[in-house]
Amino acid sequence: MKAYVFPGQGAQFVGMGKDLYDNSPMARELFERANQLLGFRITDLMFNGTDEDLRQTKVTQPAIFLHSVLLAKTLGDDFKPDMVAGHSLGEFSALVANGALSFEDGLMLVSKRAQAMQKACEAEPSTMAAIVGLEDSIVEQICSGIEEVVVPANYNCPGQLVISGSIQGIDLACAKLTEAGAKRALKLSVGGAFHSPLMEPARAELAEAINSTNFSTPVCPVYQNVNASPVSDPEVIKSNLIAQLTAPVRWTQTVKNMIADGCDSFTEVGPGQVLQGLVKKVDRSVTTAGVNTFQG
Repeated sequence: MKAYVFPGQGAQFVGMGKDLYDNSPMARELFERANQLLGFRITDLMFNGTDEDLRQTKVTQPAIFLHSVLLAKTLGDDFKPDMVAGHSLGEFSALVANGALSFEDGLMLVSKRAQAMQKACEAEPSTMAAIVGLEDSIVEQICSGIEEVVVPANYNCPGQLVISGSIQGIDLACAKLTEAGAKRALKLSVGGAFHSPLMEPARAELAEAINSTNFSTPVCPVYQNVNASPVSDPEVIKSNLIAQLTAPVRWTQTVKNMIADGCDSFTEVGPGQVLQGLVKKVDRSVTTAGVNTFQG
């Protein structure tokens, strides 16, 4: 069985999607539609902007979404998933690719999500850190013993867990986790504490938009971040998508469950190769591939 997986924030690069725009009339039309819907020419920033332009959350998230979704669309009949999943933001790309959301609705939700997250970040300075080389249970235990807000945010692969919280909480946790034997406790260059309780204002704002958007039954199950389980019911998809902003991304568990359900091939669609690497760290026996340029 074959799974398609979609990357999240951090995979962006200047020039992303330009080959799609130049070579696919369908992609060009949808890029221009995106420019209209967003109210600014995101294509100019994607193709010719600076790294700093692309790091703005309001640009990063729709840019990655567009790159991933349009790549999937240009695959045409070759895109035949038995299951899909996306890492954080990538879950929206996965839902458009598997037919649960229209292109336009997916793009507008991603844009609203990015703006709501940006506001939450500005309201309360916060950050994240990657912890490498410790069991998940040890990271969970140490985080729970700190009085500041600090929680596991991304279960990326065995031995790699990203934590999220207040700046003081992350500093305390990094010190304690290093004492406990972490190989690395590295603060990340991010705008705020994604997938933590500090995103509650953004979750509430996004909930309203998601609840007023039409979701369809997808062509194949989506393994969602919050429960790492296959879902096809549109109402359950919506509630999980709302919960995602303040809940951890259970990527390790997602990949394990997809493999347990028969998946032996993972194709990453979108910028970068991060998810291929994480999948291999979960189980080296599966095959991985990537689609990050126009296939023609």
